[in-house]
Amino acid sequence: MTASGTERVCIGVSGIRKVFGDVVAVDGISFQVMYGELFGFLGPNGAGKTTTIHLLTGLARPDDGTIMVGGIDCSKNPKAAQHLIGVVPDESNLYPELSGFENLCFCGGLYGMSGQERHRRATELLEMFGLSSASQRKYASYSKGMKRRLTIAAGIMHHPPILFLDEPTTGIDVESARLTRGLLKKLHQEGTTIFLTTHYIEEAQRLCGRIAFLAEGRIIRTDTIDNLLSPVKGREIVEVAVSNPDTLPVDKLSLTFPGYSMQKTDDGKLLVESEGRVRIADLVRCLDELGAEVREARKKQLTLEDVFVSVTGIGADALMDGKGGKK
Repeated sequence: MTASGTERVCIGVSGIRKVFGDVVAVDGISFQVMYGELFGFLGPNGAGKTTTIHLLTGLARPDDGTIMVGGIDCSKNPKAAQHLIGVVPDESNLYPELSGFENLCFCGGLYGMSGQERHRRATELLEMFGLSSASQRKYASYSKGMKRRLTIAAGIMHHPPILFLDEPTTGIDVESARLTRGLLKKLHQEGTTIFLTTHYIEEAQRLCGRIAFLAEGRIIRTDTIDNLLSPVKGREIVEVAVSNPDTLPVDKLSLTFPGYSMQKTDDGKLLVESEGRVRIADLVRCLDELGAEVREARKKQLTLEDVFVSVTGIGADALMDGKGGKK
């Protein structure tokens, strides 16, 4: 699906806001997703990611703002574009008493697919997602990873040009997560527009072309991966662990190495950052002379995680908290 100019905007959101009682879940956010783009929504649990997907897919109505999906205004009629979209929710919406094959065929029927078309597509997807051998088993007997894969298969049963996925790899095994990411890459290469929420920074960096950083219901920054990473390119951080952290002479080190930024961490380590290469041998020698016994000194690769922490002020560990309290 291609277009030009403003028609290239597949998902257009302007000033949407959603409040639940005293909680502002989504606070006036605006963004655009282009046709064929794999767009990431990155933020900690409770940031407003799931509420945003509910607004975009017609499961909730915004209190303010406008939503355009596939050129259709969904602000007043949230379900107006449902024929264009596939949705993979954060929790499964399939039927435990039905088999994998029956679940897919049922979903196909909801979209008006003929019986023959449903059977063919369900068989194709079960093969694609590595579930053929379990096709006749009840969904309730599937492992968590298998359930997640079938939920994604159900979301694309009707060949939707636009796909929404909410935390697609949360809580599943490594092999299922790897397979899921591979399938998303394939769908993206085939031209599907994908809107992906995640709190896995590495996953967002691997898959997405552009990312929006979300915190407390607000978008802090939206940009391409390359642009987000450009400030940390060429920079180097060395993490130094010493046997006697209380004696770390940070002030003296800063005078000896004026081009370095130095910071003592809460666990007693020393982080040394430079716009260029850190001279580790000189640093270790100086620490030894100042009476700090170095146990380990290692380079730390700067990643999107460092950018996220810098932009949002939220520690990366907050992204990995449990799913309790997610908005």
